[in-house]
Amino acid sequence: MTISLQNVGRRFNQEWIFRNVNYTFNAAEKYAVLGPNGSGKSTLLSVLLGNLTLSEGMVAYENGALVPVENIYRHISFAAPYVDLIEEFTLQETIAFHFKFKGFYAGMDAEAVLDLLGLAKSQDKALKYFSSGMKQRTKLVLACCAATPLLFLDEPTSNLDKQGVSWYLELMERFGADRTLIIGSNQEVEYSFCNHFVQLTDYK
Repeated sequence: MTISLQNVGRRFNQEWIFRNVNYTFNAAEKYAVLGPNGSGKSTLLSVLLGNLTLSEGMVAYENGALVPVENIYRHISFAAPYVDLIEEFTLQETIAFHFKFKGFYAGMDAEAVLDLLGLAKSQDKALKYFSSGMKQRTKLVLACCAATPLLFLDEPTSNLDKQGVSWYLELMERFGADRTLIIGSNQEVEYSFCNHFVQLTDYK
């Protein structure tokens, strides 16, 4: 799927977060949205996700034909540390609930998702008892294991230890190859495999 931005801008009150963004995210390519904290990375991702309206410009989604913005959620998977999980659900319930709305990535099912997480012993534990690292792993796997052409990640290694970062990189190698991947980050390890870079300081 291709995402095209034409003169895109977003402001809060009178302050422009970014402006005059003309850019195309091509299908099956890997992109990093870069900039210091507060530069608007998460804001741009929210615009691309269809969660935030534009102050000016236009975003077009194309997957053989134009996809209306109100339907784009069907084609997107997203993970970020600030996205909440349902704390009262067990891990098994969380997986079952998530994949009622998204199909499984080819070759995956609920059991394979559990194996990938390495949390089978915690499958009947409520998420409110999970550590921040376990929750972040869960968010990443739910996003990566859904059959969507667009995969968005914001600060993907937040709350992950060194072993968790290695696990994340293996996850990207396995599930990032055949889809459009867009990562908001200011840590090189998170986007070291990307080959396109959007520097938000260029659009101030």
